[in-house]
Amino acid sequence: MGAGMAWPVAASAEGSVRVYRIFWVSTQSQPDPFLDGFREGLRARGYVEGKNLALELHYAIGNPQALREVVSELRRGNIDLAVSSGPATRAMTEVKDIPVLFALSGDPVALGLVKSLGQPGGNFTGSTFLSLELAGKRVELLRDVIPTVRTLAVLSNSNHPGEQSEWRATQDAAGKLGIAPIYVPFAGANELENALARVAEARADALLVFPDALTMVHRTRIAQFAVAQRLPSMFGWSEYCEAGGLLSYGANQRATYFWLATYADRILRGESPAVLPVVQPTRFELAVNLRTAEQLGIDLDKSSILFRANKVIE
Repeated sequence: MGAGMAWPVAASAEGSVRVYRIFWVSTQSQPDPFLDGFREGLRARGYVEGKNLALELHYAIGNPQALREVVSELRRGNIDLAVSSGPATRAMTEVKDIPVLFALSGDPVALGLVKSLGQPGGNFTGSTFLSLELAGKRVELLRDVIPTVRTLAVLSNSNHPGEQSEWRATQDAAGKLGIAPIYVPFAGANELENALARVAEARADALLVFPDALTMVHRTRIAQFAVAQRLPSMFGWSEYCEAGGLLSYGANQRATYFWLATYADRILRGESPAVLPVVQPTRFELAVNLRTAEQLGIDLDKSSILFRANKVIE
């Protein structure tokens, strides 16, 4: 789609208030913290549900394929904007007639949503959490806490767009620190348990888990596994740490969805997503779980991690 395509323009007819309809699509479940963040952002920009805003919520928990049927409802023509959360974005790729905002943990270029981050060029734009600099930083932070780490198991959903780039960045960072990374990929939820078994067999010194929607859904299982295997663990978002992971470093997802409302407002006011750059978060938070550290017998006082942490979970 070209940059000149006209999207719904915010305007009120005389004597009436324009009600904007936003179609929310997700494979998560309610309560949905990402939806809460988006709602807060909309309210901050003057959009009030029941007054000038209607949110249509569509969930298919853990099943992106089922969302394709939901997405077909967009053809009825009374939707101003669609918002896809996480892996639901895959189900939106055939939507061409309305603007779509996404918040994606992977690479939207590799997924074919946009031509480039700077010039999306179509009806999709939003935010990506993928940052190859973060991949290296996570290895460094884990090494700071566990100076004796020599082998690092890397658990990764290989179906995640951009995953190979993240793996290469992790390899480079580990190599510079004298750490041998052990790649443990899996493709889909049905392969997760076998992947965890391979991690156990590897007898690594620590575990690094790439952040994506699938490992996010199973974060409690993975965190509990790491503790049971006596593996210090590093994750991408604080939700993993809250579920029992030792460390996490990455963007605040809820804050990103709050920001996404800025683009929603701009599109509803007439701007084209084709020229709104895909944004990568620039502020990151380090989270530490003290209870997990105690379970693993890790003395965090020997490092500076507690002074550097933005969130300490007790």
